Amino acid sequence: MEELGSTRQTVRRHITYLEQAKGFELFRIRDRRYELTERGASALTEAQTLLSRGNAWLSSEVGFEYGMLRIAKSEGDWRFFLQQRPLSEIWVQGSDFLRNSVRCWAESGGNIEHPAFQPVRPYAMVFRPNDRQWVCVDVGRESSFATWFGWEWQSSSIGRTLEALPGGPLVGDIMEGTFHEIAANHGLRFDHIHTTVARKAGTPLVPLSYTRLLLGARFPDDSFALVNIIERTNALEIDELPPEYINSMDSSLEMHVSI
Repeated sequence: MEELGSTRQTVRRHITYLEQAKGFELFRIRDRRYELTERGASALTEAQTLLSRGNAWLSSEVGFEYGMLRIAKSEGDWRFFLQQRPLSEIWVQGSDFLRNSVRCWAESGGNIEHPAFQPVRPYAMVFRPNDRQWVCVDVGRESSFATWFGWEWQSSSIGRTLEALPGGPLVGDIMEGTFHEIAANHGLRFDHIHTTVARKAGTPLVPLSYTRLLLGARFPDDSFALVNIIERTNALEIDELPPEYINSMDSSLEMHVSI
């Protein structure tokens, strides 16, 4: 109660309002302490996402235009700009790599071990939801992650959560919300992203620009798998990206993939 700067009665009243709105019990009291019920625990991730997005919206870091997410965050030398793009752009102006990735996904029925999906696997990162966290279970040798950070991180990332990957908790929190969206609809999502990331620990942040395709997929046992496919490119459309950041990534780092 001290952390909230509120009284027990006020907290209880707000909990009651929430439970009435949700239609089920979120907390129980045990030994004079509040603890989440099973349904409360299952609602926690969504509540945290809503809270973080609400705070970001108030600071104008996050917004939606025509239902599409946009993010513009910066902190010192670090920056992160994201603009969700319509899926139709993949067919109109996307690369052959992205178009063929969607084709492989469709032909495989979303099964990541299906023969039709194998051309994509070297370029993909695969995640599994585990205890309300996202765990990396596979990193393709030719993926943007592996070719940016090197084989050490490619090998060391297996079994790590989003926040434990090189981007850290700040980027992990941003990514988590988009991952939950795909987990809910098992569909596709297309984003343009510009940020700054160090290539090795202890080295300066450098510009990184890429398009990202998220695919709702499945393991052979039909459990959910999230496939993250990234293509580094300076050809981005992000409305709020300042002019000095456009084409700021070294052109030698762009990917030209054919599958």
